[in-house]
Amino acid sequence: QVQLVESGGGLVQAGDSLRLSCAASGRTPSHYILGWFRQGPGKEREFVAATILNGGSYADSVKGRFTISRDNAKNTVYLQMNSLKPEDTAVYYCVAGTRFTPPQTLNVDYWGQGTQVTVSS
Repeated sequence: QVQLVESGGGLVQAGDSLRLSCAASGRTPSHYILGWFRQGPGKEREFVAATILNGGSYADSVKGRFTISRDNAKNTVYLQMNSLKPEDTAVYYCVAGTRFTPPQTLNVDYWGQGTQVTVSS
C-alpha cells in the first residue's frame, strides 16, 4: 500500500504560477512511477504528467507550462504550474503506478485525495 498526500492547491489568477507537492509513503514508493491527473468541473479525469526515466511525460494541454519533478530522498513529486489558465481549474490528484505506456498512458495503482486548483480569469 502506498499513501499519497497532496498539498499546494489554491485560488490564483490567470497567468499566475502554483506548485503542487505530493508526499508518498508506505510500501517502497521509490518503485513506483509518480504522476498527476486532474478532473475539471463536468469533465472526465485526465492525465496531466508523470515522472519517467528520461524526465517527464505531459498532456498536450500542459506542455511547455507545467514541469514535473521528483525528489527520491523525500519520496515527493512536484508539479510546477506556470502560465495558468482558467481551463486548468480542476481537482489535481497525485498518483502512483507501475506501468507507463508512451505517450501518455499511466496505469494507476494508487490515488491521493486530491487538491483543488482554481484559476480565475
